[in-house]
Amino acid sequence: MKKIHLLILQAFIRPFVVCFCIVMFILVMLFLFKYIDDLIGKGFEWYVLMELIGYQCAIQLTMALPLSMLLSSIMTFGNLGESYELVAIKAAGYSLRKAMTPLIFLVTIFAGGSFIFSEYFLPVANLKMWSLMWDVRNKKADFLIKPGVFNKTIPGYSIRAKSKNEDGTVLYDLMIYDHRAGSASSNVLLAKEGYMHNSADNNFMILQLKDGVRYEESRAKNAKRYDPRQQFTRFRFKSTEQKFDMGTFQMKRTDENAFKNHYAMLNLKQLKVYTDSNKTQIDSLGKGSFAELKNYISLLSPYYHHSEVKHQEVKEFKNFLEDFVPKDQKRMVISNALGQVQQINNTMEMKEPEYRAFLDKDIRYHLEFHRKFTLAVSCLLLFAIGAPLGAIIRKGGLGLPVIVAIIFFLIYHIISTMAEKAAKEGSLDPIMGMWMAIFVLAPLAAFLTYKSATDSALFDSDQYKLKIEAAWRWLQGRFKKNNKEQSI
Repeated sequence: MKKIHLLILQAFIRPFVVCFCIVMFILVMLFLFKYIDDLIGKGFEWYVLMELIGYQCAIQLTMALPLSMLLSSIMTFGNLGESYELVAIKAAGYSLRKAMTPLIFLVTIFAGGSFIFSEYFLPVANLKMWSLMWDVRNKKADFLIKPGVFNKTIPGYSIRAKSKNEDGTVLYDLMIYDHRAGSASSNVLLAKEGYMHNSADNNFMILQLKDGVRYEESRAKNAKRYDPRQQFTRFRFKSTEQKFDMGTFQMKRTDENAFKNHYAMLNLKQLKVYTDSNKTQIDSLGKGSFAELKNYISLLSPYYHHSEVKHQEVKEFKNFLEDFVPKDQKRMVISNALGQVQQINNTMEMKEPEYRAFLDKDIRYHLEFHRKFTLAVSCLLLFAIGAPLGAIIRKGGLGLPVIVAIIFFLIYHIISTMAEKAAKEGSLDPIMGMWMAIFVLAPLAAFLTYKSATDSALFDSDQYKLKIEAAWRWLQGRFKKNNKEQSI
């Protein structure tokens, strides 16, 4: 490999790694900010959070890789252009396309790797990520006693402590209501002090109570009124223990098989199988609906195409009821027609939600199918935009290249998001929905590549200033010439 190729590869790989790490960090932080309420105060172990972040990094690769490709390519060729290394490369007899050949090969490898990742690894990451996120969001917050406030997070109990020590393990002046029997005040426990700790398996919280009293009322199950002769029991104790089941506060892992049918968890082969199965269900639903509706349509009657039935030509008429229906049967015909229309409408309304659900699934399967390819193509496209753009603007560093990269990526992302949303709503074909941004920006990539190959000063302000001044002088000359002709 020639030194020029090594120079360009080294100049590209370093900013690419830096940009990828920065973009990935920002995207993960945005994810944590979005779900901060579901993560804080639930007592997760550190490895659960690290597992969640790891899966999220794999998912965010679909956005981080194209953006990093665009940003690093602009920075690379901007630095080479600013230091006049591109000029030296061209002076040595190498065209920009020839010098970029190994870099294009490297980006193609990245694109191919992204396709393999989206086909084999991304569905697994989605499955692991969202099954874990489901368990995280459904886990209750940790049991927390606030002084002077009743805590009702443990099912069947209301607990209040007047105060507690600094580490929160010792509670003072406790009041515990037991609602498990269904009565609001059938069982009350008072204690001066309680030491709180977990059992060995963390399934129970144990309160070691000291110097207290327990009040219990015994009422018949079917009693609806207060009985002054009902049994009342009072227990005094110096020390006792109260156990609380903390099973609802433990995070239980859901079976991942419950999420395997989701479109984001499938590879290309599975998507094709599910798409064919869904189309079969749509066809079956359509045939069933047709079988129900054809009885209400006279033209589809079995007698209409019967060989023994003779067809008679009908003369031109203006009103079917006036020309063919006897007067004494008009009301009955209209009533029957309205009834049949109402039956058809009711049948269609009943079938519409089921049909819409199958249709939405079909759209989602097609969108996910094409998403596997758009990630790889978007990497190539954004590199084809960033590399010539950096060679044209000839500015390196993190200033202008970052601004230009963000602008172009926002254009790509907005077009992609709007087209995909329109496809999900059914107003746009799924193929166009997923490939719209690539179709729109591909001509721009070709234009920028042509301009960079011809050394066009596309963003040179002095060039545009000279053109504006020349146009202004031309307008002044035309204006003077017109004034002379009018004076003559």
